[in-house]
Amino acid sequence: MRTVPDAVTERLSDLGNVQVAVPVLVLAMAYSVRRSRSWAPAVTAGLAMALVPAVIVPLKEWTARPGPLEPWAAGYYPSGHTATSAVAYIGAALLIGPFTRRPWPMASALALTGATAAGLILRGWHWPLDVLASCFLCTPLLLAVAHAVRRTDAPVGGQGLPRT
Repeated sequence: MRTVPDAVTERLSDLGNVQVAVPVLVLAMAYSVRRSRSWAPAVTAGLAMALVPAVIVPLKEWTARPGPLEPWAAGYYPSGHTATSAVAYIGAALLIGPFTRRPWPMASALALTGATAAGLILRGWHWPLDVLASCFLCTPLLLAVAHAVRRTDAPVGGQGLPRT
């Protein structure tokens, strides 16, 4: 049994680092504002990212769950890296998706989030339930971003988004 993770799983888990994921969201926010001239979806996505620690950290403190390879350490449930990657990448896809009218933004976001989760599990930093819980906990944040995107009027140079 392998106990030392390899470079691939390390790189995959690094996709959930703030330094990697948040710039992707910031670029998508800037693109969204530039194209739609509406700040609401971008601000909502930024707030969703800012709320990730408020959702995740209290549960880490409360559960004090040990990690798979570090049973003496606590604070592994839920996964902050998974939450960061989900909100950053899926939020970015929600922001730029209406301008592409293609499935690649969301497919890419789901692949990046899944790769992050797989890397964290295979690296031994998280149990599968840790990453699954983070995905469920971030769903309301991402639904708020999706709602803000749907409520946006016509993007400049493109067709309008449907209002709900």
